[in-house]
Amino acid sequence: MEPPAGPVLYQKLLLWDPSLGFEDDEEEETSELVAPDTRRPHDSLGNKFGGLTGAWARLGAALLLLAVGFSLAARQLYTRGNPTGSLGSAAPRPGGHSHHPGVYHHGAIVSPAATCSHLGRELLVAGGNVVDAGVGAALCLAVVHPHATGLGAMFWGLFYNSTSRSPTALTSGPAQTLSPGLGLPTALSTLHLLHTHFGRLPWPRLLVGPATLAREGFLVDAALAAALAARGTKGLCPLLCHADGTPLGPGARATNPKLAAVLLRAALAPTPDLAGDALLSLLVRDLGLQGPPSGPTPALEPALQLAMPQGLLSTTPGPSAGPELLTVLKAALRSGGPSPDPCPAPLQAPVTPVGSVLATIDSSGSVLLLASSLNSSFGSGHLSPSTGVLLSNLVAKPTASAWACPLILHGGSDDTEADVLGLVASGTPAVARVMSHALLSHLAAPQTQAQPQHQQGPTPSTSVCGQGTLLQVAAQAEHAHVSSVPSSCCTFQGF
Repeated sequence: MEPPAGPVLYQKLLLWDPSLGFEDDEEEETSELVAPDTRRPHDSLGNKFGGLTGAWARLGAALLLLAVGFSLAARQLYTRGNPTGSLGSAAPRPGGHSHHPGVYHHGAIVSPAATCSHLGRELLVAGGNVVDAGVGAALCLAVVHPHATGLGAMFWGLFYNSTSRSPTALTSGPAQTLSPGLGLPTALSTLHLLHTHFGRLPWPRLLVGPATLAREGFLVDAALAAALAARGTKGLCPLLCHADGTPLGPGARATNPKLAAVLLRAALAPTPDLAGDALLSLLVRDLGLQGPPSGPTPALEPALQLAMPQGLLSTTPGPSAGPELLTVLKAALRSGGPSPDPCPAPLQAPVTPVGSVLATIDSSGSVLLLASSLNSSFGSGHLSPSTGVLLSNLVAKPTASAWACPLILHGGSDDTEADVLGLVASGTPAVARVMSHALLSHLAAPQTQAQPQHQQGPTPSTSVCGQGTLLQVAAQAEHAHVSSVPSSCCTFQGF
């Protein structure tokens, strides 16, 4: 399922057409293309669609958007009748066999929103890899969970390529300020960088689904409704409000046409060379600033690694909580090996971090873990009227990136048969200690639990110590396993 090692390039559509659903009231400058800024590797295979005329490219994009729109509309209707989404494996094929929930033959994804887990699964079924599924689901969450993530969020990621048996860390770079109290948006450029190097499907294929949700509407789920009820609607109307100013409740339909336009332009941009400059220029105009700031600086870096008796552990370098995680684990190993310590006491932090996590895995052991954050619920609360983007209130402080430390435990370069385990958590300022507790608990579990036949995921007994959300994925015996703690927080899909 995994492509050959090395960069896999994406299809580019030559032109975008203002008739494809952009807002009529946008000023001329809003027709600038929004495209992530990243260094594009040399296209050694050529662009197989490069010879298409602009008309054919626009027609192909429109047909793709139409097909994805129908699929997502059907999914939304299904979700209305079954708000928890599908929590089990697909029905067995004729002559085949079925598995218990959370165990799949080929690949799986787990995320906080049923719609986005379903979208990620569709990308896997369409021939995409774990990076395609993860990036598509992350963009979907940017639409349907604006309280926790979005195009204004910062992202951290960890990718393990089972073909090359190498881990790569993704960072958004140091937190930068667009204006006092408002963080610089980095999501598009960060996710595009990851996809350019490791994705398989065309970049536009990942964007049309989230764009359709933003334009045609999505159903407010329990998590978003609870966040709205707790915070109130100041600054969020009319996007997330009824006509009388009251917050939307579970099952209400919300739309964000300005965000849909941003996503569609990013999908149909003829080149990826514009680093989101058009998006930044619109934000600068909204805020009345004198000029655009310097753009985001996402990076792909070698993962930090720690040799353990069970294999190699990889995590993200700073700025993140990865270095702290390795320090905690080294101390645990020196004290006598992998035995779980008591749960860490909850930290009294001035701000409880609000973020989103997702995980994708295939049966060969390729894994993508993504964590993102706006810092507070709905970030700064500043909604850009020209773009539909909620800006974060992540600013350049030492703790701004300390809430993310996804980890993957895998074999060495000469160990092709080792199982792979991935963990990612959010919602706690003590993420390094919570993650180390979860890993050590997993390693201390009886070996019979490491090969579940009647369980959801690798180690359902693993605790997140009552702090935040923990996602677990594993590749064992040529199967993909996914689970979450608490189990009610997230929806998994696979095939």
